[in-house]
Amino acid sequence: MNRLDRNERCRVIAALVEGNSIRSVERMTEIHRDTIMRLAAKVGEGCDRLMDTMMRGLTCEKLQLDEIWAYVGMKQKAARLLNKTDEFGDLYTFVAIDADTKLVPAFHVGKRTWTDTQIFIDDLKARLVNRPQISSDAFAAYYGAIMRAFEGKVDYAQTTKVFASELNTGRGRYSPPILMRCEKDPLIGMPEHEQISTSYVERQNLTMRMQMRRFTRLTNGFSKKRVNHAAAVCLHFAHYNLVRMHKTLRMTPALKHGIVDHVWTVEELVDAALSNSN
Repeated sequence: MNRLDRNERCRVIAALVEGNSIRSVERMTEIHRDTIMRLAAKVGEGCDRLMDTMMRGLTCEKLQLDEIWAYVGMKQKAARLLNKTDEFGDLYTFVAIDADTKLVPAFHVGKRTWTDTQIFIDDLKARLVNRPQISSDAFAAYYGAIMRAFEGKVDYAQTTKVFASELNTGRGRYSPPILMRCEKDPLIGMPEHEQISTSYVERQNLTMRMQMRRFTRLTNGFSKKRVNHAAAVCLHFAHYNLVRMHKTLRMTPALKHGIVDHVWTVEELVDAALSNSN
């Protein structure tokens, strides 16, 4: 990796954040895949430190939370049979997004458990300086975690989407189900009813699957190691917040939120990430 010059490093990272696989980047750049993976892990580690430093003292009025599924090495059933659930199997990325600026102030890669949910919510709370309104799906762990972290000083509601039974519609396995209704349940404080929604964070799930090859379904591009998976997520959100132009905002989320004073380039991101890595 140390033999790569600045231009080669930026070419590799620019290709990865656009959803290309390791092997396709290898073919495009003629850089060995092992070097690409080491670089991606190094830059991802630096992006984690960079985001941890920059995403502080934030004012986010309306936050939406969700968790997106992926897996490492093998799916959960196979990992359970081989007794390797600690290193392989299902892995969820918890995401918070600001509905106004589309900024992602916090995320967490872990299992879909009460412990990981609390870690995620505690981290989110530590980055805020205001009382937000939070919307999430009906995952049971959110309520207790939000109540403990915010000590009740939050407006929180859950949304539950009710879909038509696939047994009655005759649709195929991968066809989207029919949405019948969306139920909104205020749980803490006095959330504004019309602002109770998870639409933006669910749209972010699509962005993640499109921009990270590891999240693409039904391919062999899934992560083989948990550390590489986490690094890819850190790189994605640093690029999303600082570099990637949001079409409706016509700027990056970090610029809209006032965290930076200009749109970053991939070169700036790579330089900053490498300076923050070990």
